[in-house]
Amino acid sequence: MTLDIIYAMFSWSGANSGMGDNKIEIMFKVGKKAVYPAHGVVQVKAIESKEIYGTKKDYYILEVIDSDVTVMVPIDNAESVGLRHVISKSQITRIYKILKNTSKVERPNGHQSWNKRYREYSDKLKSGDIFQVAHVLKDINLLQNAKDLSFGEKRIMDSALSLLVKEISIAKNLKEASVTKEIDKILTTSD
Repeated sequence: MTLDIIYAMFSWSGANSGMGDNKIEIMFKVGKKAVYPAHGVVQVKAIESKEIYGTKKDYYILEVIDSDVTVMVPIDNAESVGLRHVISKSQITRIYKILKNTSKVERPNGHQSWNKRYREYSDKLKSGDIFQVAHVLKDINLLQNAKDLSFGEKRIMDSALSLLVKEISIAKNLKEASVTKEIDKILTTSD
């Protein structure tokens, strides 16, 4: 049985498990794309067994798209670190609704100091939840209409936009420039 078959199951004896055989679910096929929190879209380059600190485990070897960064994630820990599938086309509608909605927030986090907003937004980006990323972009977009953004807030806004654009472009099979135009249009018409 090969390790790169989607949803394949295999057994391994964990050195520290004390439970004998553990079943590990392979959720991502080699060559497919996934999303790793704060890094965005990654491609599964390989699935490899490695021994680290005396414990042998199987790892996803992930390459961050448009970057030289490679990440190793233990397969049995993938879900807990937030590794997930790229969103479906139907979920894009929900993202666009979040970006369009301005009725719930009068002054989005404008009462907080910029560094507290920065930490809050950073945590949402690191969560890996694409809907939280959409909320961050929407909130900062609304905030910039009310005041000048700090350098950190501008960086967070750029990161949120980049994460959304990359994932939506893969889900819709469109060029990033096209998705950027869609999002810009939504944000400018919802002001």
